[in-house]
Amino acid sequence: MSTFKDVVSLKFKSMQGDGVLFHGEGQRGDYITLELQKGKLSLHINLGKDSNLHLSNSHTFVTLGSLLDDQHWHSVLIERFNKQVNFTVDKHTQHFRTKGDSDHLDIDYELSFGGIPVPGKPGTFQRKNFHGCIENLYYNGVNIIDLAKRRKPQIYTVGNVTFSCSEPQIVPITFVSTSRSYLLLPGTPQIDGLSVSFQFRTWNKDGLLLFTKLSENSGPLLVYLHGGRLTLLIQKETENPVEISG
Repeated sequence: MSTFKDVVSLKFKSMQGDGVLFHGEGQRGDYITLELQKGKLSLHINLGKDSNLHLSNSHTFVTLGSLLDDQHWHSVLIERFNKQVNFTVDKHTQHFRTKGDSDHLDIDYELSFGGIPVPGKPGTFQRKNFHGCIENLYYNGVNIIDLAKRRKPQIYTVGNVTFSCSEPQIVPITFVSTSRSYLLLPGTPQIDGLSVSFQFRTWNKDGLLLFTKLSENSGPLLVYLHGGRLTLLIQKETENPVEISG
């Protein structure tokens, strides 16, 4: 299958930061891969080897978004016409041109959604399957999910795939002793960002809800109740602390 134009659109939500959403490849080295990597969306495109470039040098790689593993719906649109590509995630678009001289995508193997079913050729990147929900999945105008639901012969499902999107079960936790009870989650030093969400209820007007350090050399970040007011405190090493109350 050789195409000069491709349009892929979908919506997804997940709590996993890594996983392949879409992949296709060909015998001459062409491939296109959309995957989550550490909560960001990465698009890999290679339109094949030409006379002037090695295969690896014609690889084009673009990343968009952040903290996309937040169990909220995110929209994706990929539009390619020859070498021009528009990559949109949640209404944020990046325009770019693919490397090399080739302007068409040759895909000889099956297209896969949610993972890579067979060992890929060199350049197919990580192979962790997507874990989450996908809806409104279209490839060049074809409703992929509708074909799968109607069990059309041109598409098949593998593994534990359901045509519903169940919410993750929420299990509450109670801290009985205010002075000795807490949860400790080992952190990752030098992280680029932090996303935390939770719900709580208490009769107490004072108490620490969250404490962390973004890096080994930074000050702490705290979320706590003080006099019944929720307060965020960010202590920077060389600057005055930032305090926000609500």
